[in-house]
Amino acid sequence: MRLLTGASSSPSDDSFEFAPASITSVGSIVLAEGCDQKRSIYWAHAWTVADGIVTQVREYFNTSLTVTRLGGANRSPPSALGSEIAPAPGFQHCPSIWESSLSNQVGKSVPGLVLAI
Repeated sequence: MRLLTGASSSPSDDSFEFAPASITSVGSIVLAEGCDQKRSIYWAHAWTVADGIVTQVREYFNTSLTVTRLGGANRSPPSALGSEIAPAPGFQHCPSIWESSLSNQVGKSVPGLVLAI
């Protein structure tokens, strides 16, 4: 049986070692990522922490993750020509605040996902 830590109850089981390469916090969200190049596995976790207790865990395998914050500025960024583009009604710019950096190290293409917090 495999546990969240990757520990196995059987010594013959080829266990997965959970060893984060980076850990970052963004408000109440803790982001961790790691890579096992031997198995071509990339993983990212997003933990929600409240009062020192993990209240939610999101786990992503072989997925490039970008985290964005909702409720950003109501204006779109200026274009390369320096003029500003008028946003669509109700549009809000959601800036990227964190991007996975290890997903390209697994030696294969992985899908991308945006996590809005």
